[in-house]
Amino acid sequence: MVMETLMVELNWQIKQTEKQQRERENEYRKIKTGVDYSWLVSYPKHSYEINPGDRLQLEDLCAKIHPSYCGPVILRFRHLITEYDPEVQEVAPLFRSVLQEAFDKMKEEEESKKLTSQWNTRRTLSLSLTTFKSRSRIYPFSSDIKTISEDVEHGAEPARRVWSMPEFQTPKDD
Repeated sequence: MVMETLMVELNWQIKQTEKQQRERENEYRKIKTGVDYSWLVSYPKHSYEINPGDRLQLEDLCAKIHPSYCGPVILRFRHLITEYDPEVQEVAPLFRSVLQEAFDKMKEEEESKKLTSQWNTRRTLSLSLTTFKSRSRIYPFSSDIKTISEDVEHGAEPARRVWSMPEFQTPKDD
């Protein structure tokens, strides 16, 4: 469905561009010759055709476009057509560039989603490890280890240190 919609848009833009190009040529002829013979000329309904290889490549690109990008692709294509006012031969390459741009954006968003989901997975794992670690609680005030501050508070002589840090004492004056 997306491919058909995008290809219909391309064909319509080609027809419109071709019609505008013919009108410009007629205006130029009128100005150049001073005579209007446009009523004598019959134009074919649709003279420009995309070659089959290019058409297949465009259809393949259209098939890769996600349906949510269909509308933005059409809007971007129409905007570029009005901005650049291309010749009929330039419409298909312009359409291809819009499709490629949308496809690249889709890939970029998919990569971003993958990275986000990987980050969320790691975060969940980290949180579960944190939860696991927090289950083994340490209660610092219900310990059997004597500290210097306890001795000072109770007014007792501090016991000899058994920690790995050396004990520093000031020399006593006799």
